[in-house]
Amino acid sequence: MRKFQLSITVLFTFLSVSLHAQSIIQLQEGKPTSIRGLSVVNDSIAWVSGNRGCIGITRNGGKDWSWQQVKGFEKADFRDIEAFSDKNAVIMSSGTPALVLKTTDGGNTWQEKYRNTDTTYFFDAMDFADGKHGFILGDPINGKFLLMETNNGGETWHPFNDAPTALQGEAAFAASGTCLRTTGNQIYISSGGTVARLIIYNGSWHYAPLPITHGQASEGAFSLAIGRNNGVIAGGDYAHDKKADSLITILNLHAGVRLATSTIQPGGFQSSVEFLKDNIFLSTGTPGSNITTDGGKTWKQIDTASFNVCRKAKHGKLVLLAGNGGKIGMLKM
Repeated sequence: MRKFQLSITVLFTFLSVSLHAQSIIQLQEGKPTSIRGLSVVNDSIAWVSGNRGCIGITRNGGKDWSWQQVKGFEKADFRDIEAFSDKNAVIMSSGTPALVLKTTDGGNTWQEKYRNTDTTYFFDAMDFADGKHGFILGDPINGKFLLMETNNGGETWHPFNDAPTALQGEAAFAASGTCLRTTGNQIYISSGGTVARLIIYNGSWHYAPLPITHGQASEGAFSLAIGRNNGVIAGGDYAHDKKADSLITILNLHAGVRLATSTIQPGGFQSSVEFLKDNIFLSTGTPGSNITTDGGKTWKQIDTASFNVCRKAKHGKLVLLAGNGGKIGMLKM
């Protein structure tokens, strides 16, 4: 009996430690920029991008950051960034003009790779399947989502030959650069506004309505993350970020798409979600950050600080978060 009691005590101690092991450590704050673009290359190198033309880079896992305002683009709102090393990165600007810039020397110089002064062009997110093949998603024009493609690492961009159809009042959110994901030959898009949908391309487009808060311009699916066997979609209402009906849905990638709502949800609006490993996902938003260890069925809040975006290293374990005021945090597991 005593041995059994000891085992139970050890088990509960282990569970208690595991449940409280995750936390957010603040690394940086006090910069005059709202960060929404974040790309973590490995456990050492990461880049961030924000409004007022601001770019930051770390080469030591977030301990120190080098900052700059991109010369000639001080008013640009760089809502997303894709980095490949400490030398190579591509940034995307939302608003007018719609811009894409690229650096190959660690940000010392930037070359303009795309510019469009048409006010209907508004870029929301960017994602690359590999170092060459990438996409930029923009708000709908004439009933079609704007979808740009590059096949040479961001050197040149052209319209995707088969853009997805958008419903009246439907749009994507330039909140964290994570409403667009691409894996291999597949493209995933989450949308909001009058409707909330999951849009998937695998040679042709497929559309699935989402059981997530929608109907208003501030509501819908803001982000999605694809895991090994399933994915998670995050969103809610950013205008009322504490609303309990801010939902996270689960998509099962076996035998088509099956959707379900989480039984225990985050405490409000979430603008970004990221796959970490196994069945573990991290989400974040203005009311705080949450984690799930069961593929999105249940969520636990681990921090109440406001962030806009969370991303994991492409090659490594480093997980960073970023938000307003140049705030940058790191997930401690």
